[in-house]
Amino acid sequence: MIFLSASIPVQERHRKYIDTADVIAIRDAVRALATVVIPKSHLVWGGHPAITPLIHYVMRKMNADLKEHITLYQSEWFKDTFPKDNLFFENVVITDKKETLGSSLELMRNSMIKNHPYKAGIFIGGMDGIEEEFNLFRQTHPSALLLPVASTGAAAKIIHDKYLVNPDPRLLNDYAYMTLFKSLLKDQINF
Repeated sequence: MIFLSASIPVQERHRKYIDTADVIAIRDAVRALATVVIPKSHLVWGGHPAITPLIHYVMRKMNADLKEHITLYQSEWFKDTFPKDNLFFENVVITDKKETLGSSLELMRNSMIKNHPYKAGIFIGGMDGIEEEFNLFRQTHPSALLLPVASTGAAAKIIHDKYLVNPDPRLLNDYAYMTLFKSLLKDQINF
C-alpha cells in the first residue's frame, strides 16, 4: 500500500512553496506514480482538487477495472466543492466535518495515515499540508520508504532538503518519473 501526498501550490499561500514549484513536474509525477502503483498495489491519497482529476485521468487511460486498488480520502468540510471526479471512485472515505477547517483536516489526515499499513509515502509539490502529512507519516510508519520528489519543488523540496540524510540524487534531478518510481519502489511493489 502506497500513500501519496501531493498538491499544486497557489499564489495566495506562502511564497516558499510557489517560488520553487514546478507545476508541469508535479502533474507528470502524479500521473506517473498512479500509472506505476495502481495496477500492482494500492494507492491512497487525500482528495486535493488539483490531484484527483489527474488520477481519474490515469484510471480512464488504463481501461481496466482497478477500482479496488485506490482509496480517496475527503473531509466533509469540502462537501459542497468536491471535484466531480470523485464520483468515478468507488472507495471514497469521507471523514466528519469538525468545528474548524484545521480540526477537520487533522481528523482526515489521522484517518488516512494511521489506518493503513503503508510500505512507502510519496510527497509531490505541495504546501503546508504536505509538510504536516510528511511529519505524521514518518512518525506513524517509521520503517516505510519516504520519497519527497524534490524535482517538483515546493513542500516536497523543503522536506527533501530538511529531513533526508543521503537522499537519492534522482529525487532532485530525474524527471523521467515512470522509470524513477519503478526503480525506487521495486522493493515495495511486485512488478
